[in-house]
Amino acid sequence: MHARVLVRPKAGILDPQGAAAERALAALGFAGVGDVRIGRLIELEVTDPATLPQMCERLLANPLIEEYEILDG
Repeated sequence: MHARVLVRPKAGILDPQGAAAERALAALGFAGVGDVRIGRLIELEVTDPATLPQMCERLLANPLIEEYEILDG
């Protein structure tokens, strides 16, 4: 099965990449943009999708500062 996992900083965690992107968008003239957060998308093939949460909690995401979402393949 093809799986996709979206990992991003938890709310309230400093995201310097998101802040830089937000400032750059404003400098380019894009108004009304706020709370930009930069994450990463991980795509993988798995034989047992039930193991995805454990993979995320043990390796793919840092549970102290990141949240993850398993997306439909």
